[in-house]
Amino acid sequence: MARVRVHQHVNPHSPYYRQEPEPVDLATLFEDPTRPLLLDIGCARGRFLLKMAEALPEWNYLGVEIREPLVDEANRLAREAELTNLHYVFCNAMLFIDMLIADIPDGVLQQVTIQFPDPWFKRKHSKRRMVNEEMVKAIFDKLAPDGRVFVQTDIEFLADEMFELFRGETRAFEIPTVTNPFPIRTEREKAVEDKELPVYRAVFKVQPSAISS
Repeated sequence: MARVRVHQHVNPHSPYYRQEPEPVDLATLFEDPTRPLLLDIGCARGRFLLKMAEALPEWNYLGVEIREPLVDEANRLAREAELTNLHYVFCNAMLFIDMLIADIPDGVLQQVTIQFPDPWFKRKHSKRRMVNEEMVKAIFDKLAPDGRVFVQTDIEFLADEMFELFRGETRAFEIPTVTNPFPIRTEREKAVEDKELPVYRAVFKVQPSAISS
C-alpha cells in the first residue's frame, strides 16, 4: 500500500490542532500496561517505534503525532503486525502533552524520545517549534526516577534551543552523547548520516538530588 500523503508541516496554533486530548489509559491501549513505557513525541510515520516494538517486546511504546492521517496509518500497521505493545495517538504535543500523559501511573514512563522535530526556520514561526518549557516540565513531572529523555536533530540552532530548555529544568541532568542509544534509527537519522552530516544529540535524566528530595 502506498504511503499516506500529508503536509510536511502543520501550524500547531490552527484551531483544528487545539483539540484537547483525553488522557491516555494504558490499560486500554496495551496488553500489559505495567511494562516500562517509551514515549516518542513527534513520531511522524511511527516506523522507529514499529521496529522498536518488534526488537524489544518487553517494553510498551506510545507515539504522539500532530498529523492525524499519519497516526491512523501507523496504528493500522501496528494492528497488521499484531503488536499489542504499540499504539499511536493524535495530539498537539506542543500545547497538550501534559494533559495527554496526566494519568500515566508513576514509575511507568521510563524513556522519552524527541527526534528531528520540525525546525520552523523563520523567526516569525519560532513559536511553532514543538519543544517548549511547558513540554519539558510535563515530561519531568511524569518521568520515572531512573527515566531518560533522548533528544536529537540535524539542525544546530534547534539543538542549542532544545538543549537549553532541558538545561533550564532544575530536575534534569545532562549526559552529552554522540551516538544513538537505541538499536533502531529513524528514517531521517539514516538519511542524514548517509550523507555524513552531523547529528546533535543529548540525553537528560532526573537529577539524583531531585529523587532524594
